[in-house]
Amino acid sequence: MAFNTKFILAILLAVVAIDGSIAARHLLDTTAAPEAAPTTPKPTIPAIPTVPSTIPGIPTTIPTALPPMPTVPTAIPTIPKVPTTLPPIPAVTTIPSIPTTIPTTLPPIPATIPKIPGFQIPSIPYLAQPPATPSP
Repeated sequence: MAFNTKFILAILLAVVAIDGSIAARHLLDTTAAPEAAPTTPKPTIPAIPTVPSTIPGIPTTIPTALPPMPTVPTAIPTIPKVPTTLPPIPAVTTIPSIPTTIPTTLPPIPATIPKIPGFQIPSIPYLAQPPATPSP
């Protein structure tokens, strides 16, 4: 196993060395570098704002006037009475009948897709018919 790893590493190193030497030879064969691009005017950069040298101090006195405290209500609100009886159930005049047999026939399938006004269903090329070819 170690032999295979060393062999693969040697092959890889040889390939990399060959490609590097070909690239270096190609660079030596090229002509002189093209002339430099013209310089563009540099934009003016605004000055960096200065940081104030003095920082305002922390107040050492506590203000004496505090906002008024809210008052607790003394009267307890009344809770509405909970009804002890349930409302009457509405009377059902007729109970619908449940069919006893299952229909064996299905409704017919429409031949065309119904159209919705103002809406167009996109065509799917895979489901479209192939183009007609001329007969030979």
